[in-house]
Amino acid sequence: MHGLARGWFRLELRGVEHIPHDGGGLIITPNHQTYADPPLVTIPVRRPVYYMAWDKLFAVPVLGRLIRVLRAFPVDIYSNDPGAVREARRLVQEGAAVMIFPEGGRSFDGTLGHFKLGAFRLAVTLGAPVLPVTIAGGYEAWPPHRALPRRGRMTITYHPPLNPEPGVDPRTAARELAARARSAIASALPETATQAPRSSTR
Repeated sequence: MHGLARGWFRLELRGVEHIPHDGGGLIITPNHQTYADPPLVTIPVRRPVYYMAWDKLFAVPVLGRLIRVLRAFPVDIYSNDPGAVREARRLVQEGAAVMIFPEGGRSFDGTLGHFKLGAFRLAVTLGAPVLPVTIAGGYEAWPPHRALPRRGRMTITYHPPLNPEPGVDPRTAARELAARARSAIASALPETATQAPRSSTR
């Protein structure tokens, strides 16, 4: 995967020293630009990663089976999904790394969307660190209207892990953690990509 991504997307990985490799529950929160984001973000992570993925993908022949093998589990992105939350909670409690896209879907115009709080509520509840990850250039290489990617230049930046603030009301702590993660992700994006419209994902 790394060789293909370097050849096709000229992929550059930055900040990989910030990735915790020593076990313990971890929530990875990238922005979301392409179908390939989960495996691309996972390239330098030297531990198994589980993925919260759109439930409709599991009904696609071949793809549904493939993503299950790759440790994805379904979530209904259009509503609160208690089953997906329970599964994510179980995995993090068992010390796994779980990838959750806080925008809830891919950006349809390349801008950074508003963040849902689910991943950050989970982090606060379990006291788990959050690893913000910035994907830049993915939209230009593989926008939603294209069936296949074109050649481009992508950079994935791994930021220092963020820990929930202790002693703060859980709701406030989740909002603050989401704001800190979004700020970190935005810091490695072009300025034009950080001013999101009211709804910029699907």
